[in-house]
Amino acid sequence: MTNARSLTDGLSVVVVLGPTATGKTELAIRIAQEFGGEVVSADSRYFYRGMDIGTAKPTMEERAGVPHHLIDILDPDQPYSLGQFLDDAYRSIEEIGKRARLPVVAGGTPQYLRAMLEGWTVPEVPPDDELRLRLDLEAIEVLFERLSSVDPGSAERIGPSNKRRLIRALEVFEKTGRTMTEQSGKTAPPYQFHVIGLTQPRDRLYARIDERVQRMYAAGWLDEVRALYERGITAAHPAMSAHGYREALEVVTGTTSDEDAIARTRAIIHRYVRHQQTWFRRFDSVHWFDSSNDGWQDAATEGVRGFLSGRPLRT
Repeated sequence: MTNARSLTDGLSVVVVLGPTATGKTELAIRIAQEFGGEVVSADSRYFYRGMDIGTAKPTMEERAGVPHHLIDILDPDQPYSLGQFLDDAYRSIEEIGKRARLPVVAGGTPQYLRAMLEGWTVPEVPPDDELRLRLDLEAIEVLFERLSSVDPGSAERIGPSNKRRLIRALEVFEKTGRTMTEQSGKTAPPYQFHVIGLTQPRDRLYARIDERVQRMYAAGWLDEVRALYERGITAAHPAMSAHGYREALEVVTGTTSDEDAIARTRAIIHRYVRHQQTWFRRFDSVHWFDSSNDGWQDAATEGVRGFLSGRPLRT
């Protein structure tokens, strides 16, 4: 299991989190530039190579100005787990700290961020593709009922609507004979976190998302998905769970129209934003900023300055 307590004590870490399209990338880069930092991605969409437009990944110019970590680390047909993310994120944070630079973790994947901040330990059970495929053929209601009978704690945490996580919990039980609840725990990492949360009024955020999706299609998102399809990447591959990619693939394969795919993608991301907001409301000790207001970046940056004032990057 990932063990946060094996890490070095006393490292200052800035975390920038929030729903999609609130300006996390822009703020993380500004903080890194101003305070001599490097960015660690906590966005599950950024891990995969060849998926740039539809994920709103930081551009090569942005990455050239500030070192970024955990971007373009996987091929689209490679699976990636929460446990792997924790190992990679902690290692990146430690390496940045050893260079006497400021780690700036930025992303919008709530589970990954909460696990990192709270130091979750995760069962190290390799994925079993055959088992996952078999479970995926089951109705989600059946999976939830089955997990509730063997691991009610995990079933309650996951809920009845997240099929991927239900399958993972059942996989852990079937492969080890022990529940995920039994094998999971928390050991807070020995870092000093300054957590910045970005938000916007929901109607304004939906409008930004709708404009972004339209721009992505205009910028060549379908060409990007076509290139993935020609490499043999299908809707079944892990990376294609990124919002809008399966819908774009339907356009590429001629099973739906651009207009239908755009409308469904917008609705999917709106729903995901609500999910992010629900998760992030449960986070403790977050300094929240409305990124639709004037001067929000200045205020957030001054908060970081106060956090770092009078203390080295490693104490």
